[in-house]
Amino acid sequence: MQPCHNCQAVIDEYILDKQLEPLRDLTVDDFNLCVDCTTIVEDACVECGGAVYEPRSESETPDYCPACRADLLSETGQDPGWVADTAST
Repeated sequence: MQPCHNCQAVIDEYILDKQLEPLRDLTVDDFNLCVDCTTIVEDACVECGGAVYEPRSESETPDYCPACRADLLSETGQDPGWVADTAST
């Protein structure tokens, strides 16, 4: 069992796996926050319409789920970050 990076509590892997189900391809093995320190926001990813997660200490909901962020990074070679660029062209 690993500690939460935010609060240092031991991560309950069963409960966290259940909460992570809406997130595409993300399991407790990829996650370093406990269930009490994160919120899953369904239908929030601007790429796939899937769920995103946000640490409870953050005030802004991410635009990309972890899988889409990884896909964009592998396609472009640049990390898009969690929030979509809103600059106009």
